[in-house]
Amino acid sequence: MKTQCQTARSSANRVGRTRHKRIGPTTAMWSNYLIPSSLAETLHLLERHGDKARVIAGGTDVVVELHRLQSCPETLIDVTNVPGLDSISSDDQGRIHIGPLVTHNDIVGSNLCRRLALPLVQACFGIGSPQIRNRGTVAGNIATASPANDTLTPLHALGAEITLESTRGQRTLSIESLVTGVRRTQIAREELIVDVSFPQLDESRIGTFVKFGLRAAQAISVVNVAVVLTLDSGIVTDARIALGSVAPTPVRAAAAESLLAGAPLSPDRIGAVASSISLAIEPISDIRGSAEFRRYMAEVITRSALEQLEAGCQADGLPMAPVMLRAKGSSSLELNQEGGVTRRTYTSGEVIETSVNGELRTFSDGNNRTLSQLLRDVAGLTGTKEACGEGECGACTVLIDGTAVTSCLVPAPQAHGRRITTIEGIQSTDGTLHPVQQAFVDKGAAQCGFCTPGFVISAVALFREKSEPTEDELKQAISGNLCRCTTYYPIIAALEAVGSGV
Repeated sequence: MKTQCQTARSSANRVGRTRHKRIGPTTAMWSNYLIPSSLAETLHLLERHGDKARVIAGGTDVVVELHRLQSCPETLIDVTNVPGLDSISSDDQGRIHIGPLVTHNDIVGSNLCRRLALPLVQACFGIGSPQIRNRGTVAGNIATASPANDTLTPLHALGAEITLESTRGQRTLSIESLVTGVRRTQIAREELIVDVSFPQLDESRIGTFVKFGLRAAQAISVVNVAVVLTLDSGIVTDARIALGSVAPTPVRAAAAESLLAGAPLSPDRIGAVASSISLAIEPISDIRGSAEFRRYMAEVITRSALEQLEAGCQADGLPMAPVMLRAKGSSSLELNQEGGVTRRTYTSGEVIETSVNGELRTFSDGNNRTLSQLLRDVAGLTGTKEACGEGECGACTVLIDGTAVTSCLVPAPQAHGRRITTIEGIQSTDGTLHPVQQAFVDKGAAQCGFCTPGFVISAVALFREKSEPTEDELKQAISGNLCRCTTYYPIIAALEAVGSGV
């Protein structure tokens, strides 16, 4: 029997509109949702369900594919409850290891990665918005294998290896051999990424990542570059230059790399290398830029990357304490310590037990849709809005265990055993508005009001994280929230008033 997703997709194919067809708000997005509690259980489930299953963690790519009918699995296997998969470490061989549940914000906030894997940190910081970075994982970015996925490029330059595991054992592939085309990899359906590793940087091995997008935030790369150089007394002994969003997979610029070897970085050498970059790429023209423009910008950003490394200023553009919009230690909190439910294995058909705005709630319906749909259609909390359904507008922002997320990309079963806070839950019990809400009223920071709940929730998360944020930090915090009425100046004024205590 076909799932509703498969039926909708078949209908879309018949009328020739698959690309534009979207799943309806009440349509089941999957038939079965499983949350195993161990790696062994996960691997057995993958073997059992095979091609009919997809692994899900952050969901920032998978849920979008489900919305667009690009993927119609019967079963989702959620690995977020498997212990030991969210670690970042280094070994005695000088390699960094990243677990499959490590998010982009985990990388951004890791002192180890900031010291020894700067290009990856820079790439992760440029992905999406704080809400997306709180959910999306590096392993998911690899598995999706979109040409514009930012982490692929630094991982190529760093020489990353990916370890896959199934019930048959483990195998390790280079990132170059793993990613074979547009959204194509060597990962078998029964395999799970269990480790991402690469040689760490040090004083003699330096690197940087530069991205060009059409916006300062929430921007898919038009082109990006990662450069890793090994130096001996100022002489380049090895060079690795990778470019992304210019071919079906990230490409190495072999000719440019050879121009760097055996000489120090200098303006003339940098100019020659940048000029040769166009030989390495075969970009396409699309809505974000023409092939000619991509060739031009590839040269520009490669020059910028090399000039940064020559000047030793490659880390200057990365904030020391970037806005995260997340609670400390929030990745796997249990609620039983505060009288709630304990997160445990979940199987389709079971009820979802969660805390919503401080009230324990049990849901027997809506477990085959997103959290935003559960909150709006089942819980009746319509303050959370849904517009894009793809995590781009921020109108559906809520807090999960104190961390800001776009609820349109969160499968409802992931609310099981969590603390959910919506716009309805931030004011005082006596009805007094939250200071952020009051500031929005005082400064006239709303017009149609549709986007306001998302902005307010993002701001609440910000002020829990930073009591006196700077203007740049205010803008970082709301970079994942869009206002079509363009009331950004009053919104900033409202947030400044909260920060100053006015």
